[in-house]
Amino acid sequence: MEKNIDRRDFFLKVSRSVGLATLGGLVWSAYIDEATANSLILRPPSALPEEDFLKSCIKCGMCVSACPYDTLILAKAGDNKPLGTPYFVPRDIPCYMCPEIPCVPVCPSGALDVSRVSNNGKLDINKAKMGVAVVDSQNCIAFWGIQCDACYRACPLLGEAIVLEYAKNERTGKHAFLKPVVKNDVCTGCGLCEKACVTQKASITILPRELVMGVAGDHYIKGWDKNDEKRVKNATSETTTTDISKRDAIDSLNDMEGLLDE
Repeated sequence: MEKNIDRRDFFLKVSRSVGLATLGGLVWSAYIDEATANSLILRPPSALPEEDFLKSCIKCGMCVSACPYDTLILAKAGDNKPLGTPYFVPRDIPCYMCPEIPCVPVCPSGALDVSRVSNNGKLDINKAKMGVAVVDSQNCIAFWGIQCDACYRACPLLGEAIVLEYAKNERTGKHAFLKPVVKNDVCTGCGLCEKACVTQKASITILPRELVMGVAGDHYIKGWDKNDEKRVKNATSETTTTDISKRDAIDSLNDMEGLLDE
């Protein structure tokens, strides 16, 4: 009888161990999945680039506690974001652009870098680059001809980050379009425009800057920008001359030699 009991206990312990190991594997698998599903996540002001941020953030939640508007959230299981890291959803609660930026100085690990929102030693929330607003011109009612400037009025950098572009409404012939246009280099990605949007699903949304911003490349120069022109101040060039380049361009284009002989 005792042997049967010992045998039953043995199998129970083995089953429990297997169950715990399986559960641990599932939890770890879920964590890995969430840790990689973060391409659209929006971080607090002054966050390091995503890869560096994930290496530096210790998931302490101090930035979340410091936020007076409950904008920041700590990712939990099921959020499809790296567990324990801070993020925000502008349509729910945007960043209200606190001048003192309380969420940043409390970060103990440097994942939120004060220098990224500093201007001559003072905190400047306008230097935050949390994301960029993108307008869906197909569903924004301002592009339909309905007068709406909700996003423009909600922007804390009024007339700078979002401007209104006026255009004649050819459909009616007597009305004007007031189309919102985002200035990417000024937009902080606070999301106040997305929160204010009057359409059922916001027609202006905040996306991570790396997904929105293009890169022209160093070989392009803004000839009208004196500061940009300084980059080619010491540039040198080399001209290669060939027989055809010695001739007038028009003569070269009209040259029928060889064609009439066929």
